[in-house]
Amino acid sequence: MNNNNIIFIGLDTHKEHIEIASAEDGRDHAPEHFGRIPTTKQTIIKFTRQMQSKYPKATLHFVYEAGPCGYWVYRLLTSLGHCCYVVAPSLIPRKSGDRIKTDKRDALMLTQLLKNSNIAPIYVPEPEDEAIRDLSRARESAMLDLNDGKFQLKALLLRNNINYSGKANWSLKHLRWLTEMILPHPAQQIVLQEMIQTITERMNRLQRLDNELVHHVKQWRYYPVVKAIQAIRGVRLLVAVGVIAELGDLTRFDHPRKLMSYLGLVPSEHSSGPKRRLGSITKCGNSRARRLLVEGAHSYRFTANISTDLQKRQEGLSKEIVDIAWQAQLRLCRRYQRLMKRGKHYNVVVTAIAREMIAFIWSISREVVLSPVNPKLRLVRRPS
Repeated sequence: MNNNNIIFIGLDTHKEHIEIASAEDGRDHAPEHFGRIPTTKQTIIKFTRQMQSKYPKATLHFVYEAGPCGYWVYRLLTSLGHCCYVVAPSLIPRKSGDRIKTDKRDALMLTQLLKNSNIAPIYVPEPEDEAIRDLSRARESAMLDLNDGKFQLKALLLRNNINYSGKANWSLKHLRWLTEMILPHPAQQIVLQEMIQTITERMNRLQRLDNELVHHVKQWRYYPVVKAIQAIRGVRLLVAVGVIAELGDLTRFDHPRKLMSYLGLVPSEHSSGPKRRLGSITKCGNSRARRLLVEGAHSYRFTANISTDLQKRQEGLSKEIVDIAWQAQLRLCRRYQRLMKRGKHYNVVVTAIAREMIAFIWSISREVVLSPVNPKLRLVRRPS
């Protein structure tokens, strides 16, 4: 065995155990089932040492499917100096007639696919980036829980024909009105008080998460990118943090079309011969980032202008970033009006605007590069 040999190892990871298969480099070596080990760091380290002892002059390449167990296996193997790839289950090619699925077969299949270079590994975020992403998702979950509580309380009032005569719902005046309300039956009064208390607790929870998110984002290494892309209309702090936390380093895409395809914002296609059929968007990739972009795209239904809030977000940014943001606003506002006049559906128009928004976000992110002295990011002009 020479120094260029590679040992391909497929891992079918689960909560309690990992099924393992391996294959040597070369056409004559088929994948072989190794066995099952517990899902612990000690057993994984022991297994890698066994493989290194068995193949002292070979490099180990691991692969496993992304799942609920996270990326700690990837980080453990890479910290030991081995190559590891994580593949999305939806991107694994499968035979249509294969109706048998077992852990052993999955491990053998992953090994063979890695050996044949038939898998596309996904982007694995750094632990700090994943932590910010978890905080951003927790804030969104808190908002959804708060909205659910408000809908339930409104449904209770509607069933009892109780309407609020004020203008602003959930203001301090509205909350005082809810506390002073007396329902016909004592059991319903208990339900009302519990719902009011639940909404108050969830509002406080949302405020705490907002404060923590603002605090930790300012210490994040991608904060200059988050601050820069807020120069674009429709991209406030929560949208900017959510998009960057979900997608990570945007400069890993060498062209914005690849980023659009990664987010599933490009139309599906089924063409054959002279016929070319385009359908709805593919909706692959990260659904949360795609939804945040679509939410921000709704702001382009108005004419192009620099509001006071947008002017404040652009303060301190370089002229190149502000020019890109203004160019994006002019183009997207014109495109929105043009598509609406052509009779396109509103949702189709907003999706098209979101697809071009991520291209301008990508362009701005390329203006923010890593400093060679300080590993933290800073705003500089990328040399042409």
